[in-house]
Amino acid sequence: MNRIAEILDSARTIAVVGLSGKRFRPSYGVAEYMKRAGYRIIPVNPNETEVLGERCYPDLDSVPEAIDIVDIFRRSEFVPEIVEAVIRRGARLIWMQEGVYHEEAARRAEAAGIAVVMDRCILKDHRRLAHAS
Repeated sequence: MNRIAEILDSARTIAVVGLSGKRFRPSYGVAEYMKRAGYRIIPVNPNETEVLGERCYPDLDSVPEAIDIVDIFRRSEFVPEIVEAVIRRGARLIWMQEGVYHEEAARRAEAAGIAVVMDRCILKDHRRLAHAS
């Protein structure tokens, strides 16, 4: 977890794949928290135009700026195609939220030098790491 803590500490930009504009959805609450914690949030969802005051992109390939972390709020079966986009983009960390995991895609990302966290909540870990320091 040391590399993860280091990346969370140095990262500035998080692309949230599957970020919903509905305030009651977990993706919204997590992204809102991470934005308040100082990260730039880039919403990625083809069904939204703007979330949390940020322009929304239909997919990772459409995002025009560098991404440090890709936070995935999609079902596990969608993870391989997202991981391929992350590899093309060169983000440093893929974070799959609670209930999201895909071992084969994770191995592919790690082979490309990208750190992977599966089945964990970035908000909970960020909060825990913040209190540990």
